[in-house]
This record gives sequence, C-alpha cells and structure tokens, in this order.
Amino acid sequence: MRRRWMPTALGLGFALVSVLGLTGATPGARASTAPPVLTDGHGLTVVKQPWWVDGNERTFTFVVRTDEVPKYSAMAGQVSGEHVIMVTLPEDYDSSGGTRYPVQYHLHGHPDYPDTALNQQMFEESTAGGVPLINVAPNGSGRGWYTNWVNSPAELGQQNWENFHLDQVIPFVDANLRTISTRDARAISGHSMGGFGAFHYAERRPELFGYLGSFSGGLDLLNQAQRAAVVGTTQLPGSGTPTVPADAIFGVPVWPLDTVWNVRSPAQHVESLRGMGVAMYAGNGGNLAEEPVAALAESVARDTNLVTRDNLVAAGIPHTFVDYGDGSTWAEGCDGKHAQPACLKADMRHFVGLLMAGLAHP
Repeated sequence: MRRRWMPTALGLGFALVSVLGLTGATPGARASTAPPVLTDGHGLTVVKQPWWVDGNERTFTFVVRTDEVPKYSAMAGQVSGEHVIMVTLPEDYDSSGGTRYPVQYHLHGHPDYPDTALNQQMFEESTAGGVPLINVAPNGSGRGWYTNWVNSPAELGQQNWENFHLDQVIPFVDANLRTISTRDARAISGHSMGGFGAFHYAERRPELFGYLGSFSGGLDLLNQAQRAAVVGTTQLPGSGTPTVPADAIFGVPVWPLDTVWNVRSPAQHVESLRGMGVAMYAGNGGNLAEEPVAALAESVARDTNLVTRDNLVAAGIPHTFVDYGDGSTWAEGCDGKHAQPACLKADMRHFVGLLMAGLAHP
C-alpha cells in the first residue's frame, strides 16, 4: 500500500495548478490470519488476491480488471487497467462466522489513490472499538470523475466508471464478503471529486444506498469554477498519462452544448435522495493567505455545497450539513482547508456515527 498521502485541490482553469478531486488500530480477534480469498464474478477478474497492508490484519488490498474500464490514465505507481481496491474489515470480522455487516463505499478525490495511508487511518480509526462496518475504497483514477464518459478516447477504450462501481464492485463485494446486501445497510461517501461521485451515484441509483456523505465535494457542475476544475483535470499530466480531450468526460462545457454537464450536476437533482440519509461537510478555507490554493479550493467546494443545501431545503429533504468554517471548532489540527487530514478524519468519525444510527447492522 502507498504510505504517502497525495493532497487534492480544486483548480480554477490556468490560475491554479491543482484541481478538486486530489495508525495502529487494535487488531481484531479473527479465527484466521489470512485475508479472504476472492472469486471472479460480476464482470471482475481478480488478478491479485488480497494481502494485508500491515500486521493489524484489518485492512487488505486486491487488484481486479474490468472491461468497463479496460485502461485508464495512470498516475505514478499505477498499472493502467489494473484497479486496486482497499477494504477495511470490522475488528471482529470472521470469514467463517455468521455475522453480516453493512458496507460503506468511499470514493477518493483527485489526484489520489484508494489505498492511501490516510484512507486506512480514516477507516480504521472511525471503526475502532468494535464498530460493525466494512469500508471499501475502489479505484477511481486521477480523473475518472465517477461517471460514464461521453467521449472516451480510442487509446483508452470505454471509461464506464459508474458501471464498474455500481454494477460490478458492489455485487462482487456482496458475493465475496459477509455483507448485509440491502439498501438499508449500504452507504456511499467520498471526498472532493469523490464527494461529487457519491452524490452522483446516489442520485442515479437511489435503490442501492441508504446513506450518502460528501466531504468537501464539488457538487455543482453549473458553478463555473467547478466546471473549470473538471476541465483542468483532463489536461494536467499529474492526473494521469495520457491526458485526454477537454470534452472527454462530460462533453463540451459551453452552452448550448453542455447538456450532460447540466444533467449530471448533483446540486440540481436532489429529488431522488428523498428517503435517504444525506450528510455534507465543508470548511470555508480559513486564512486565504495561508496555502491559498487549498484555501480557495475549499471555498469553491463550500459554494457548491451551499447550492446543494438550498435545493435540499427547498425540496423538503432532511439532511445534515456541517459547515465548519475555519475548522477551529471542528477538530484539532483542522484549518478549514481542502484535503486537510484532520478535517477529513473528523468528517469520517461524525459520518460513521450517523451510519451506525441510520443503517441496519448487527
């Protein structure tokens, strides 16, 4: 597993160089010290069986291939077409036991990876002490944007990230792990680009999820700064090689050719979330003179959250919105900036508390 943490940030066209995207838990008493053996299925081929990332034996990674995303723009350390997925099990998980658990699917930001040290810490720390929750972090690549691309470049083939995650990863996990495979025991969450993905997936397929969480997500594709950020990810080499055309993901970003941008903008399509638990978290960037890129990134992300909140209120859909400002009252070490680890850990702790109150579990 990668022990580095790659920050994510919201870019504003050419003005910014980054874009929105971006441990010792108590070992469980498990009957076997081997991670689960996984069986191919639901369109996924396992090319590397699970291995524990450390001696705590709670978190493992594995690698699959899928025809829905046969290749992708690979970042450093990635093999295009090989998709790493990280799973954190509850402390008392027993592959041969009878207990089944709810699942949280967490989507990483841009330009980031699913198997980071920060993700592992977020998952293990938020479920320490016997919290009965499985966490799954699938690969979304540096610029996947958790959607089926409208103009996939021929050199990569189709980029059907939505199909990969919703139609393949979810049933694959249910078939191979001891999950409660129902809507009321399944959650989707994500950070930054992943926050967009979580809202997009929940709105497109509300029958799959009982709870939704966004951590500093870019939720409004009508926001021009957010739109510039997405276009920026197509052009930055740090988002993966090769780069792709600016219209590859959502099509042409300019009216009147921007239909897909409008249709897939989460902020304006909240009605399908009715009856689902919804939570959003955002800071205001804090002091703009300190780390101005991360500060501005969070400020723009918060703007998209405010639009989403207003639409949820107008629709009469209950939700939780933690608007934590400069972070000083949210968590020690949180400064209200984008991709700040202390802020994200606090987001996850709070969100897992909501899940345990709202999802079916042992």
